[in-house]
Amino acid sequence: MKKRPTGTIITLFVTAALLAACGGGSGNDSEKGTAQSTDQAGTNKTEPGETKVETDGDITRLGDEKLTLTFYSSGATFTDVEFNAMIADPIHKKYPNVTIERITPAATATPEEVLTTQTPDILFSSVSQRLIRTGAFEDLRGLIKKFNFDESRLKPIAYNYIKDATKGRGDQVYALPFNVNQHILYYNKDIFDKFGVPYPTEKQMTWDEAVEVGKQLTRTDNGVNYVGLVVDNLTGLGKSLGLPYVDRETGQAALDTPEWHRVFDLLKQIYEIPGYVAPDGTWNWTRDHFMKDQNIAMRAAWLANMVGPLEELRQQGVEFNWDIAPVPNFADKLGTTREAQIHSVSINSQSKHKDEAFQVLEYLLSDEGQRTIARNGRVPAIINPELEKEYGADVPVLQGKTVQNIFIGTPIQEHYQHPYEPDITVRLTEAAEGMAIHGLDVNSAIRQATDAINKDVETLKTTIGQ
Repeated sequence: MKKRPTGTIITLFVTAALLAACGGGSGNDSEKGTAQSTDQAGTNKTEPGETKVETDGDITRLGDEKLTLTFYSSGATFTDVEFNAMIADPIHKKYPNVTIERITPAATATPEEVLTTQTPDILFSSVSQRLIRTGAFEDLRGLIKKFNFDESRLKPIAYNYIKDATKGRGDQVYALPFNVNQHILYYNKDIFDKFGVPYPTEKQMTWDEAVEVGKQLTRTDNGVNYVGLVVDNLTGLGKSLGLPYVDRETGQAALDTPEWHRVFDLLKQIYEIPGYVAPDGTWNWTRDHFMKDQNIAMRAAWLANMVGPLEELRQQGVEFNWDIAPVPNFADKLGTTREAQIHSVSINSQSKHKDEAFQVLEYLLSDEGQRTIARNGRVPAIINPELEKEYGADVPVLQGKTVQNIFIGTPIQEHYQHPYEPDITVRLTEAAEGMAIHGLDVNSAIRQATDAINKDVETLKTTIGQ
Protein backbone atom coordinates (compact mmCIF):
# COMPACT_ATOMS: atom_id res chain seq x y z
CA MET A 1 0.00 0.00 0.00
CA LYS A 2 1.21 3.51 -0.74
CA LYS A 3 2.20 5.84 2.04
CA ARG A 4 -0.56 8.32 2.81
CA PRO A 5 0.27 12.04 2.86
CA THR A 6 0.17 13.54 6.32
CA GLY A 7 -1.37 16.71 7.62
CA THR A 8 -5.12 16.34 7.84
CA ILE A 9 -7.34 17.29 10.73
CA ILE A 10 -9.79 14.59 11.67
CA THR A 11 -12.31 15.20 14.37
CA LEU A 12 -13.83 12.02 15.68
CA PHE A 13 -17.25 11.94 17.29
CA VAL A 14 -17.29 9.27 19.98
CA THR A 15 -19.91 8.20 22.55
CA ALA A 16 -20.55 5.22 24.79
CA ALA A 17 -24.23 4.53 24.12
CA LEU A 18 -25.59 1.01 24.48
CA LEU A 19 -23.97 -1.22 27.16
CA ALA A 20 -23.93 -4.70 25.74
CA ALA A 21 -22.17 -7.49 27.65
CA CYS A 22 -19.02 -5.41 28.19
CA GLY A 23 -20.05 -2.49 30.34
CA GLY A 24 -20.21 1.20 29.48
CA GLY A 25 -19.37 4.71 30.45
CA SER A 26 -17.02 7.45 29.33
CA GLY A 27 -16.17 10.97 30.25
CA ASN A 28 -15.96 14.15 28.20
CA ASP A 29 -12.55 15.57 29.13
CA SER A 30 -11.25 15.29 25.58
CA GLU A 31 -14.17 17.29 24.22
CA LYS A 32 -12.68 20.55 25.53
CA GLY A 33 -10.41 22.97 23.77
CA THR A 34 -11.05 21.99 20.16
CA ALA A 35 -11.48 24.43 17.33
CA GLN A 36 -13.65 22.34 15.06
CA SER A 37 -17.44 22.10 15.49
CA THR A 38 -20.09 19.58 14.53
CA ASP A 39 -23.61 20.61 13.55
CA GLN A 40 -26.75 19.36 15.29
CA ALA A 41 -27.32 16.65 12.71
CA GLY A 42 -23.83 15.26 13.27
CA THR A 43 -22.61 16.12 9.75
CA ASN A 44 -19.25 17.61 8.82
CA LYS A 45 -18.70 21.35 9.05
CA THR A 46 -15.59 23.11 7.83
CA GLU A 47 -14.77 26.74 7.43
CA PRO A 48 -14.06 28.10 3.94
CA GLY A 49 -10.58 27.12 2.84
CA GLU A 50 -10.17 24.48 5.54
CA THR A 51 -10.86 21.35 3.49
CA LYS A 52 -8.51 20.15 0.83
CA VAL A 53 -8.30 16.66 -0.61
CA GLU A 54 -5.99 15.12 -3.15
CA THR A 55 -6.92 12.57 -5.75
CA ASP A 56 -4.82 9.63 -6.87
CA GLY A 57 -6.55 8.18 -9.87
CA ASP A 58 -10.05 7.40 -8.62
CA ILE A 59 -8.91 7.42 -4.95
CA THR A 60 -9.42 10.50 -2.80
CA ARG A 61 -6.35 10.82 -0.61
CA LEU A 62 -6.11 12.63 2.66
CA GLY A 63 -4.81 16.12 1.88
CA ASP A 64 -2.53 18.62 3.51
CA GLU A 65 -5.19 20.76 5.19
CA LYS A 66 -8.11 20.28 7.50
CA LEU A 67 -10.80 17.64 7.14
CA THR A 68 -13.37 16.84 9.80
CA LEU A 69 -14.70 13.31 10.21
CA THR A 70 -17.13 12.25 12.91
CA PHE A 71 -16.75 9.00 14.85
CA TYR A 72 -19.58 7.38 16.83
CA SER A 73 -19.07 4.58 19.36
CA SER A 74 -21.74 2.31 20.82
CA GLY A 75 -21.85 -0.83 22.93
CA ALA A 76 -18.36 -0.94 24.42
CA THR A 77 -16.46 0.51 27.36
CA PHE A 78 -14.11 3.11 25.92
CA THR A 79 -12.70 5.50 28.52
CA ASP A 80 -11.17 8.89 27.81
CA VAL A 81 -7.75 7.49 28.70
CA GLU A 82 -8.16 4.67 26.16
CA PHE A 83 -9.62 6.97 23.52
CA ASN A 84 -6.67 9.33 23.70
CA ALA A 85 -4.08 6.55 23.82
CA MET A 86 -5.49 4.40 21.00
CA ILE A 87 -7.05 6.91 18.62
CA ALA A 88 -6.50 10.61 19.35
CA ASP A 89 -2.79 10.63 20.09
CA PRO A 90 -1.68 8.03 17.50
CA ILE A 91 -3.54 9.75 14.69
CA HIS A 92 -2.11 13.11 15.73
CA LYS A 93 1.34 11.55 15.60
CA LYS A 94 0.64 10.02 12.19
CA TYR A 95 -0.94 13.19 10.84
CA PRO A 96 0.58 16.20 12.68
CA ASN A 97 -2.36 18.48 11.83
CA VAL A 98 -4.96 16.04 13.16
CA THR A 99 -7.17 17.09 16.05
CA ILE A 100 -9.51 14.52 17.56
CA GLU A 101 -12.65 15.65 19.35
CA ARG A 102 -14.82 13.41 21.47
CA ILE A 103 -18.49 14.35 21.70
CA THR A 104 -21.12 12.45 23.70
CA PRO A 105 -24.82 12.76 22.75
CA ALA A 106 -27.66 12.46 25.24
CA ALA A 107 -27.27 9.44 27.50
CA THR A 108 -30.83 8.43 26.71
CA ALA A 109 -30.22 8.23 22.95
CA THR A 110 -30.15 4.67 21.61
CA PRO A 111 -27.72 3.66 18.86
CA GLU A 112 -30.67 3.26 16.49
CA GLU A 113 -31.78 6.82 17.22
CA VAL A 114 -28.30 8.21 16.72
CA LEU A 115 -27.70 6.33 13.47
CA THR A 116 -31.05 7.31 11.98
CA THR A 117 -30.86 11.00 12.93
CA GLN A 118 -27.15 11.77 12.55
CA THR A 119 -24.42 10.92 10.07
CA PRO A 120 -21.17 10.03 11.81
CA ASP A 121 -18.57 9.05 9.20
CA ILE A 122 -16.91 6.25 11.19
CA LEU A 123 -18.74 3.82 13.45
CA PHE A 124 -17.26 1.86 16.36
CA SER A 125 -19.46 -0.93 17.69
CA SER A 126 -20.06 -4.57 18.47
CA VAL A 127 -21.60 -5.11 15.05
CA SER A 128 -25.05 -6.68 15.04
CA GLN A 129 -27.96 -7.27 12.69
CA ARG A 130 -29.96 -4.72 14.64
CA LEU A 131 -27.52 -1.90 14.00
CA ILE A 132 -27.03 -2.92 10.39
CA ARG A 133 -30.80 -2.68 9.85
CA THR A 134 -30.57 1.07 10.40
CA GLY A 135 -28.99 1.30 6.94
CA ALA A 136 -26.09 3.30 8.33
CA PHE A 137 -23.41 0.72 7.53
CA GLU A 138 -21.57 0.91 4.22
CA ASP A 139 -20.75 -2.32 2.41
CA LEU A 140 -16.95 -2.13 2.52
CA ARG A 141 -16.22 -4.57 -0.31
CA GLY A 142 -15.69 -1.80 -2.82
CA LEU A 143 -13.31 0.11 -0.56
CA ILE A 144 -11.45 -3.08 0.39
CA LYS A 145 -10.81 -3.72 -3.29
CA LYS A 146 -10.12 -0.08 -4.10
CA PHE A 147 -7.41 0.21 -1.45
CA ASN A 148 -6.15 -3.36 -1.89
CA PHE A 149 -6.75 -4.04 1.79
CA ASP A 150 -5.35 -7.42 2.89
CA GLU A 151 -8.21 -9.22 4.68
CA SER A 152 -6.03 -12.28 5.34
CA ARG A 153 -4.27 -10.31 8.12
CA LEU A 154 -7.44 -10.31 10.24
CA LYS A 155 -7.95 -12.97 12.92
CA PRO A 156 -10.58 -15.48 11.76
CA ILE A 157 -12.34 -15.46 15.16
CA ALA A 158 -12.90 -11.73 14.65
CA TYR A 159 -13.63 -11.44 10.94
CA ASN A 160 -15.71 -14.61 10.73
CA TYR A 161 -18.02 -13.36 13.48
CA ILE A 162 -18.60 -10.11 11.62
CA LYS A 163 -19.38 -11.95 8.39
CA ASP A 164 -21.61 -14.45 10.21
CA ALA A 165 -23.58 -11.59 11.76
CA THR A 166 -24.63 -10.44 8.29
CA LYS A 167 -25.49 -13.79 6.72
CA GLY A 168 -28.59 -13.57 4.60
CA ARG A 169 -27.47 -10.23 3.19
CA GLY A 170 -25.27 -11.62 0.46
CA ASP A 171 -21.52 -11.37 0.93
CA GLN A 172 -21.51 -7.80 2.20
CA VAL A 173 -18.82 -6.68 4.61
CA TYR A 174 -20.21 -4.08 6.99
CA ALA A 175 -17.30 -3.79 9.41
CA LEU A 176 -13.67 -4.64 10.07
CA PRO A 177 -12.53 -5.86 13.50
CA PHE A 178 -10.66 -3.35 15.66
CA ASN A 179 -9.89 -5.50 18.70
CA VAL A 180 -10.80 -8.84 20.28
CA ASN A 181 -12.37 -8.45 23.72
CA GLN A 182 -11.66 -11.53 25.86
CA HIS A 183 -12.67 -12.70 29.34
CA ILE A 184 -10.25 -13.14 32.22
CA LEU A 185 -10.47 -13.71 35.97
CA TYR A 186 -9.60 -10.66 38.06
CA TYR A 187 -8.76 -11.36 41.68
CA ASN A 188 -8.11 -9.23 44.77
CA LYS A 189 -4.89 -10.47 46.38
CA ASP A 190 -5.61 -8.56 49.59
CA ILE A 191 -8.75 -10.64 50.21
CA PHE A 192 -6.88 -13.88 49.50
CA ASP A 193 -4.18 -12.77 51.94
CA LYS A 194 -6.73 -11.75 54.55
CA PHE A 195 -8.25 -15.22 54.68
CA GLY A 196 -5.08 -17.21 54.00
CA VAL A 197 -6.19 -18.68 50.67
CA PRO A 198 -3.62 -19.38 47.88
CA TYR A 199 -3.88 -17.19 44.79
CA PRO A 200 -5.15 -18.53 41.45
CA THR A 201 -2.29 -19.54 39.16
CA GLU A 202 -1.70 -19.77 35.41
CA LYS A 203 -3.52 -23.13 35.50
CA GLN A 204 -7.07 -22.75 34.25
CA MET A 205 -9.52 -23.83 36.96
CA THR A 206 -12.74 -25.70 36.37
CA TRP A 207 -15.87 -23.92 37.51
CA ASP A 208 -16.23 -26.51 40.28
CA GLU A 209 -12.74 -25.67 41.54
CA ALA A 210 -13.44 -21.95 41.36
CA VAL A 211 -16.68 -22.39 43.32
CA GLU A 212 -14.80 -24.21 46.09
CA VAL A 213 -12.24 -21.40 46.31
CA GLY A 214 -15.09 -18.89 46.29
CA LYS A 215 -16.71 -20.60 49.28
CA GLN A 216 -13.54 -20.04 51.34
CA LEU A 217 -13.62 -16.33 50.54
CA THR A 218 -17.33 -15.61 51.00
CA ARG A 219 -17.73 -14.41 54.57
CA THR A 220 -18.43 -11.37 56.74
CA ASP A 221 -15.51 -9.79 58.58
CA ASN A 222 -15.68 -6.61 60.67
CA GLY A 223 -19.05 -5.81 59.14
CA VAL A 224 -17.84 -6.19 55.54
CA ASN A 225 -19.58 -8.75 53.32
CA TYR A 226 -16.89 -10.41 51.18
CA VAL A 227 -17.98 -12.38 48.10
CA GLY A 228 -15.65 -15.06 46.77
CA LEU A 229 -16.69 -15.56 43.14
CA VAL A 230 -18.72 -13.40 40.74
CA VAL A 231 -19.33 -14.78 37.23
CA ASP A 232 -21.39 -12.02 35.55
CA ASN A 233 -24.62 -13.96 36.11
CA LEU A 234 -26.38 -15.89 33.35
CA THR A 235 -25.30 -13.67 30.45
CA GLY A 236 -21.61 -14.01 31.33
CA LEU A 237 -21.62 -17.64 32.35
CA GLY A 238 -23.52 -18.65 29.20
CA LYS A 239 -20.57 -17.35 27.19
CA SER A 240 -18.48 -20.25 28.52
CA LEU A 241 -20.49 -22.46 26.15
CA GLY A 242 -21.29 -19.91 23.45
CA LEU A 243 -25.03 -20.07 24.11
CA PRO A 244 -27.62 -17.97 22.25
CA TYR A 245 -30.65 -16.65 24.13
CA VAL A 246 -33.06 -17.10 21.24
CA ASP A 247 -33.20 -19.49 18.31
CA ARG A 248 -31.55 -18.03 15.23
CA GLU A 249 -34.28 -19.23 12.86
CA THR A 250 -37.47 -18.88 14.92
CA GLY A 251 -36.59 -16.10 17.34
CA GLN A 252 -38.11 -18.16 20.15
CA ALA A 253 -36.45 -18.65 23.54
CA ALA A 254 -33.54 -21.14 23.43
CA LEU A 255 -33.02 -21.66 27.17
CA ASP A 256 -34.55 -25.11 27.63
CA THR A 257 -31.44 -27.02 26.53
CA PRO A 258 -28.97 -29.27 28.37
CA GLU A 259 -26.27 -26.60 27.99
CA TRP A 260 -28.36 -23.83 29.51
CA HIS A 261 -29.39 -26.18 32.32
CA ARG A 262 -25.66 -26.61 33.14
CA VAL A 263 -25.30 -22.84 33.34
CA PHE A 264 -28.40 -22.34 35.51
CA ASP A 265 -27.35 -25.22 37.81
CA LEU A 266 -23.87 -23.76 38.34
CA LEU A 267 -25.18 -20.27 39.00
CA LYS A 268 -27.71 -21.63 41.50
CA GLN A 269 -24.83 -23.27 43.38
CA ILE A 270 -22.98 -19.98 43.54
CA TYR A 271 -26.02 -18.07 44.77
CA GLU A 272 -26.56 -20.65 47.52
CA ILE A 273 -23.09 -20.13 49.03
CA PRO A 274 -23.80 -18.77 52.54
CA GLY A 275 -23.13 -15.04 52.54
CA TYR A 276 -23.24 -14.58 48.76
CA VAL A 277 -26.46 -12.61 49.04
CA ALA A 278 -25.76 -9.73 51.41
CA PRO A 279 -27.95 -9.01 54.43
CA ASP A 280 -29.31 -5.94 52.63
CA GLY A 281 -30.37 -8.15 49.69
CA THR A 282 -27.55 -7.23 47.30
CA TRP A 283 -26.98 -10.13 44.92
CA ASN A 284 -25.92 -8.58 41.60
CA TRP A 285 -22.26 -7.84 42.25
CA THR A 286 -20.70 -5.46 39.71
CA ARG A 287 -17.47 -3.88 38.53
CA ASP A 288 -17.72 -1.12 41.13
CA HIS A 289 -17.94 -3.67 43.94
CA PHE A 290 -14.63 -5.12 42.74
CA MET A 291 -12.84 -1.83 42.00
CA LYS A 292 -14.27 0.65 44.49
CA ASP A 293 -15.80 -1.28 47.37
CA GLN A 294 -13.10 -3.95 46.96
CA ASN A 295 -15.16 -6.72 48.56
CA ILE A 296 -15.09 -9.16 45.60
CA ALA A 297 -12.32 -11.76 45.68
CA MET A 298 -12.67 -13.07 42.09
CA ARG A 299 -14.59 -11.61 39.17
CA ALA A 300 -14.83 -13.11 35.67
CA ALA A 301 -15.20 -10.20 33.26
CA TRP A 302 -14.31 -8.72 29.89
CA LEU A 303 -10.85 -7.22 29.47
CA ALA A 304 -12.25 -3.98 28.04
CA ASN A 305 -14.79 -3.76 30.86
CA MET A 306 -12.10 -3.49 33.53
CA VAL A 307 -8.65 -2.41 32.29
CA GLY A 308 -9.57 1.14 31.26
CA PRO A 309 -11.67 1.86 34.36
CA LEU A 310 -8.94 0.42 36.63
CA GLU A 311 -6.42 2.76 35.01
CA GLU A 312 -8.76 5.72 35.45
CA LEU A 313 -9.17 4.75 39.10
CA ARG A 314 -5.38 4.60 39.50
CA GLN A 315 -5.10 8.08 38.04
CA GLN A 316 -7.58 9.23 40.70
CA GLY A 317 -5.23 7.87 43.36
CA VAL A 318 -7.13 4.65 44.16
CA GLU A 319 -5.05 1.47 43.95
CA PHE A 320 -5.21 -2.00 45.49
CA ASN A 321 -3.46 -5.32 45.12
CA TRP A 322 -5.10 -7.27 42.27
CA ASP A 323 -3.99 -9.58 39.48
CA ILE A 324 -5.17 -11.67 36.54
CA ALA A 325 -5.74 -15.41 36.04
CA PRO A 326 -7.26 -17.46 33.20
CA VAL A 327 -11.04 -17.46 33.32
CA PRO A 328 -12.40 -20.86 34.53
CA ASN A 329 -14.57 -23.14 32.43
CA PHE A 330 -16.50 -26.39 32.65
CA ALA A 331 -14.29 -29.47 33.07
CA ASP A 332 -14.92 -30.75 29.55
CA LYS A 333 -14.20 -27.32 28.05
CA LEU A 334 -10.79 -26.63 29.58
CA GLY A 335 -8.43 -25.13 27.04
CA THR A 336 -11.13 -22.74 25.89
CA THR A 337 -12.27 -19.64 27.75
CA ARG A 338 -15.43 -17.71 26.82
CA GLU A 339 -16.83 -16.05 23.75
CA ALA A 340 -14.70 -13.22 22.41
CA GLN A 341 -16.58 -10.02 21.77
CA ILE A 342 -15.50 -8.20 18.62
CA HIS A 343 -15.23 -4.43 18.63
CA SER A 344 -15.35 -3.25 15.04
CA VAL A 345 -14.95 -0.17 12.87
CA SER A 346 -17.28 0.71 9.99
CA ILE A 347 -18.11 3.55 7.64
CA ASN A 348 -21.46 5.29 7.44
CA SER A 349 -23.28 4.66 4.19
CA GLN A 350 -24.18 8.37 4.06
CA SER A 351 -20.67 9.66 4.64
CA LYS A 352 -19.32 12.12 2.09
CA HIS A 353 -15.76 11.09 2.93
CA LYS A 354 -15.70 7.32 2.51
CA ASP A 355 -12.24 7.16 0.94
CA GLU A 356 -10.72 9.26 3.70
CA ALA A 357 -12.56 7.33 6.41
CA PHE A 358 -11.29 4.03 5.01
CA GLN A 359 -7.74 5.33 5.18
CA VAL A 360 -8.30 5.94 8.90
CA LEU A 361 -9.49 2.33 9.24
CA GLU A 362 -6.40 1.19 7.35
CA TYR A 363 -4.15 2.94 9.83
CA LEU A 364 -6.01 1.56 12.85
CA LEU A 365 -5.51 -1.95 11.43
CA SER A 366 -1.88 -1.50 10.44
CA ASP A 367 0.87 -3.14 12.47
CA GLU A 368 1.64 0.29 13.91
CA GLY A 369 -1.97 1.00 14.87
CA GLN A 370 -2.55 -2.45 16.32
CA ARG A 371 0.71 -2.32 18.28
CA THR A 372 -0.59 0.85 19.88
CA ILE A 373 -3.85 -0.75 20.99
CA ALA A 374 -2.01 -3.83 22.28
CA ARG A 375 0.36 -1.73 24.36
CA ASN A 376 -2.66 0.13 25.70
CA GLY A 377 -4.63 -2.89 26.86
CA ARG A 378 -6.61 -4.26 23.90
CA VAL A 379 -6.05 -7.61 22.19
CA PRO A 380 -5.22 -6.98 18.50
CA ALA A 381 -7.56 -8.02 15.71
CA ILE A 382 -4.74 -8.83 13.29
CA ILE A 383 -2.62 -11.97 13.07
CA ASN A 384 0.71 -10.96 14.60
CA PRO A 385 1.72 -12.92 17.73
CA GLU A 386 4.56 -10.49 18.38
CA LEU A 387 2.05 -7.78 19.26
CA GLU A 388 0.58 -9.88 22.08
CA LYS A 389 4.01 -9.89 23.73
CA GLU A 390 3.66 -6.11 24.10
CA TYR A 391 0.19 -6.29 25.62
CA GLY A 392 -0.37 -3.64 28.30
CA ALA A 393 3.17 -2.25 28.15
CA ASP A 394 1.93 1.37 28.17
CA VAL A 395 -0.83 0.93 30.79
CA PRO A 396 0.55 1.85 34.23
CA VAL A 397 -2.11 -0.11 36.11
CA LEU A 398 -1.05 -3.32 34.31
CA GLN A 399 2.59 -3.07 35.28
CA GLY A 400 3.57 -6.02 37.45
CA LYS A 401 0.42 -7.96 36.56
CA THR A 402 0.62 -11.44 35.05
CA VAL A 403 -0.83 -10.28 31.73
CA GLN A 404 0.41 -13.43 29.99
CA ASN A 405 -2.49 -15.24 31.69
CA ILE A 406 -4.83 -13.39 29.31
CA PHE A 407 -3.61 -15.61 26.49
CA ILE A 408 -3.97 -18.96 28.31
CA GLY A 409 -6.92 -20.77 26.80
CA THR A 410 -8.52 -20.12 23.43
CA PRO A 411 -11.54 -17.84 23.23
CA ILE A 412 -14.46 -19.11 21.15
CA GLN A 413 -16.29 -17.21 18.46
CA GLU A 414 -19.22 -15.23 19.77
CA HIS A 415 -22.61 -16.69 18.96
CA TYR A 416 -24.82 -15.04 16.36
CA GLN A 417 -26.69 -12.29 18.17
CA HIS A 418 -30.30 -12.27 17.09
CA PRO A 419 -31.80 -8.75 16.77
CA TYR A 420 -34.12 -9.58 19.68
CA GLU A 421 -31.33 -10.32 22.16
CA PRO A 422 -30.78 -6.76 23.48
CA ASP A 423 -34.43 -6.55 24.47
CA ILE A 424 -34.79 -9.95 26.11
CA THR A 425 -31.58 -9.91 28.18
CA VAL A 426 -33.61 -8.44 31.03
CA ARG A 427 -35.44 -11.78 31.28
CA LEU A 428 -32.16 -13.51 32.10
CA THR A 429 -31.51 -10.96 34.82
CA GLU A 430 -34.99 -11.63 36.23
CA ALA A 431 -34.32 -15.38 36.20
CA ALA A 432 -31.02 -14.87 38.03
CA GLU A 433 -32.69 -12.68 40.63
CA GLY A 434 -35.42 -15.28 41.07
CA MET A 435 -32.84 -17.93 41.93
CA ALA A 436 -30.71 -15.63 44.10
CA ILE A 437 -33.42 -13.86 46.08
CA HIS A 438 -36.66 -15.82 45.81
CA GLY A 439 -35.32 -19.37 45.99
CA LEU A 440 -36.54 -20.25 42.49
CA ASP A 441 -35.38 -23.69 41.35
CA VAL A 442 -33.61 -24.11 38.02
CA ASN A 443 -36.52 -25.67 36.12
CA SER A 444 -38.93 -22.96 37.28
CA ALA A 445 -36.43 -20.21 36.44
CA ILE A 446 -35.95 -21.53 32.92
CA ARG A 447 -39.67 -22.02 32.39
CA GLN A 448 -40.57 -18.52 33.57
CA ALA A 449 -37.80 -16.92 31.50
CA THR A 450 -38.85 -18.90 28.43
CA ASP A 451 -42.48 -17.82 28.76
CA ALA A 452 -41.48 -14.17 29.26
CA ILE A 453 -39.09 -14.20 26.30
CA ASN A 454 -41.64 -15.75 23.95
CA LYS A 455 -44.19 -13.08 24.91
CA ASP A 456 -41.58 -10.40 24.24
CA VAL A 457 -40.83 -11.96 20.87
CA GLU A 458 -44.41 -11.52 19.71
CA THR A 459 -44.12 -7.80 20.43
CA LEU A 460 -40.65 -7.52 18.91
CA LYS A 461 -41.85 -9.08 15.67
CA THR A 462 -44.08 -6.05 15.16
CA THR A 463 -41.47 -3.47 16.16
CA ILE A 464 -38.26 -4.95 14.78
CA GLY A 465 -39.53 -7.53 12.29
CA GLN A 466 -38.52 -11.11 11.69
